[in-house]
Amino acid sequence: MRQEIDRDRYGRPLVVPNKGGKPVAYTRATTIANSLDDAAALTAWKMRMAAIGLTVRKDLLLAINAAQDDKMAINKYIEDAMEVAGASKAATIGTALHSYAERLDLGQDIGLVPDEWAGDILAYEKTTKQLNKIFIEQFCVLDKYKIAGTPDRIVEYKGERFIADIKTGRIDHPNNIAIQLAIYAHGSPYDIATGRRGTWGEINK
Repeated sequence: MRQEIDRDRYGRPLVVPNKGGKPVAYTRATTIANSLDDAAALTAWKMRMAAIGLTVRKDLLLAINAAQDDKMAINKYIEDAMEVAGASKAATIGTALHSYAERLDLGQDIGLVPDEWAGDILAYEKTTKQLNKIFIEQFCVLDKYKIAGTPDRIVEYKGERFIADIKTGRIDHPNNIAIQLAIYAHGSPYDIATGRRGTWGEINK
């Protein structure tokens, strides 16, 4: 079982400094990578999801009207409406497929895969068979900038090592992905139990 790193109340990983001492919060690699995102576009998408959900669940619309100035309650109803519209569906499927792929690469029994997604797992297995998976879901740190994260894979192909990232949806923000992979490529594997840094070896950047 992979050990999870401790985090602060903001979800930032707590990393022991290279020279030892009390753990400090590092910025997540995804936070840095997503800094290029247009916040207005994300807000508009959330509004669309909420509107769609409210057309399906009239009870939520009634509850919002009755809540008046109870902001906490209204926020919860809006989240429920977004869920009805399937706002988190893609993320949920992506997380599950990542878990299947990880168990597959670790040589573990992946169990029963529902028919709807069995083809995806089979395609992943066939496509990545030619890759030697050196590191699988290995937490890493970029101490120079106090950034940390977990690349999906470090793989070797024809004698060269690469950062490999598994994507299950559309790639709408390639620049964000490039930033994230660059952080991992320049980072160092981090042993959560001991705080020691290692090396990826020579990464093709």
